[in-house]
Amino acid sequence: MLTAKQLSLLFFIFFISKSAFSQLGFSHEIGIIAGPVAFKSDYGLRTNLTTNAGNTGVGIGIVHFLDLAYRSNRYSYSIDNFIYDHFKLRTEISYNKTKLEHFGKYVDPSRTSDEAQRLRDHTGEANNLDVGMQIEFYPFSIRDFQNFSSRWAPFISAGAHFVAFNPKVSTAYLGEGDPGNIKNLNNFYTPWSSPYLPDPIDASPGTTWSVVSSVGVRYKLNVMSDLMLDLRGQYYFNDWIDGLNHGLPDNKYNDWMVWLNFGYIYYLE
Repeated sequence: MLTAKQLSLLFFIFFISKSAFSQLGFSHEIGIIAGPVAFKSDYGLRTNLTTNAGNTGVGIGIVHFLDLAYRSNRYSYSIDNFIYDHFKLRTEISYNKTKLEHFGKYVDPSRTSDEAQRLRDHTGEANNLDVGMQIEFYPFSIRDFQNFSSRWAPFISAGAHFVAFNPKVSTAYLGEGDPGNIKNLNNFYTPWSSPYLPDPIDASPGTTWSVVSSVGVRYKLNVMSDLMLDLRGQYYFNDWIDGLNHGLPDNKYNDWMVWLNFGYIYYLE
């Protein structure tokens, strides 16, 4: 689990940023998002379809939007400005969790070597708590959307998130010497470790930054609420999010994920 210090820091950042924006006089929206996560890490083969489909989890979050098109009383427009009519500021606190295991040819049942068994017995879990901000761009007028000129409002977004991660690592490999112990590297895939490579296993919690980009669409339910569909890509500036960081040539990238989330957004008075 995340430490109390990490949780306190993330909630502090989220609520301070929300309070600061509340002083600007613009309208506000709040919502909840949830959906499946596909986690891309050092587990399995990166380009393998079963890896991409198998290492999936779930994410959930609370989002806040600063609506630049309207003043806070919701009955007056902001100044007639392209930025105000096409951009929103989004702050978010979210959590995602993904069970991880190895897929691909190296763990095929036809392989009966100890190395294949080490991979099959190695499992993990990614646990990440995010807080951050994105800028959303709406190519069509936000005011027109809110006045029901169209019930659909597509958007793209980009931003940065601060992440507290706390991976879990386990192995059921029953080899010689302290079987199942994650501190014993003999219980893991041997090519990951050598005098020239660092320790590839580390389940320590930590923090990092990430960049986030998404494409999505809103559907207007009524004057005070929308539904949202959002497909997000998130790249971490760290390769220990999954607790595994080996030095083999195929480990070219840090960990990243794709999140398809569904949301309900409510307009505050």
